[in-house]
Amino acid sequence: MRPLEGLRVLDLSRLVAGGMTGMLLADFGAEVVKVEQPGVGDPLRTWTTDGQPLWWKVYGRNKTCITLNIRSEEGMRLFKEMLPSFDVLVESFVPGTMEKWGLDWETLHSLHPGVVWLRISGWGQSGPGAQRPGFGTLVEAATGLAAMTGEPDGPPLLPSFPLADMVSGLYACSAIMFALYHRDHHGGEGQMIDVALFESLFSALGPLAAEFAALGKVRQRQGSRSRNSAPRGAYRTADGEWLAVSGSTPKMAENFLRSYGLGALLEDERFATNEARVRHASELDAAIEAAIGGRSLQENLEIIEKNKLTAVHVQTIAEIERDPHWQARQLTLDVADDLAVVRMHNVFPRLSGTPGEIRWAGGRMGAHNDDFFSQQFGLSLEEIEALRNRGIV
Repeated sequence: MRPLEGLRVLDLSRLVAGGMTGMLLADFGAEVVKVEQPGVGDPLRTWTTDGQPLWWKVYGRNKTCITLNIRSEEGMRLFKEMLPSFDVLVESFVPGTMEKWGLDWETLHSLHPGVVWLRISGWGQSGPGAQRPGFGTLVEAATGLAAMTGEPDGPPLLPSFPLADMVSGLYACSAIMFALYHRDHHGGEGQMIDVALFESLFSALGPLAAEFAALGKVRQRQGSRSRNSAPRGAYRTADGEWLAVSGSTPKMAENFLRSYGLGALLEDERFATNEARVRHASELDAAIEAAIGGRSLQENLEIIEKNKLTAVHVQTIAEIERDPHWQARQLTLDVADDLAVVRMHNVFPRLSGTPGEIRWAGGRMGAHNDDFFSQQFGLSLEEIEALRNRGIV
């Protein structure tokens, strides 16, 4: 039995944050019913690579796909009728949208006192800026992440993947478990969860506020360097590959320098302590660049392995796929799909007694309408077809 067997989740969300939340719950056995607007669907389906909706195939995996027009009177009636049979409701509309539909907390709580309502938005459900567009890119710029990412003389850099959404999905999944534990273990009622992409990412950036309040300092862009330790960065090899080096502890840094024949630097007051190395990171980097840059990738890797250094080849997915370590751990799996096989990351985290499972890739829009509506409401296929013809499902 999977650990969340029996948990039912009604997912009205769109794009990555809600998609990741639902995926995690479904991977571990929850029945996640993905609700999409008929004929429209989740915009994630339009994120295609060479015509293939691979984002949807991954983040829609293990979900029951139905369509329901809850903006219609009949669709809203069906939604309200089904809600009490679910434990969790997930949505990511602009704050106030659900209220405009007559679905405020008091109404939902009266319909189902035990429901855990997860609300995902860019800036949170309250405050004067709550209704601004709240996509991850905007949040990544507004939180301070972009301002401190990139080279000192270059522009702010935005991540090339939906980082804010993914961090929010992890927080959201944890929050749902907190609320369910309170409800089921302590005998409490359901509650509303307010997950803002901004607050999720901001909380992951470390003590930004503490540094500013205590020292008046604003973090600036400094490439791959760290303010906490040195050496730290990416260095190019003689054959054009890259190595990432971490000197997070004094012992790690000292071992690295000695292994590369740079031990004499430790006698120099500029590099004798971690604090000194951080202050003189440019000079330290010049010495490391010369040492690594004068050797091929393989020569560098031999030094790293022999001395157990905290350094690693900067890999692409092609190299990760060939890595015997990740092959042994089944980092990725091939999942059968309607038309092909989709490779995707395996279920994570790994539970020894009740592991998760990938049962199917993200399905076509409304793929499970007939089974779901017949089981949920006892409707016949003719009645479901009539709903489809009226644009309700």
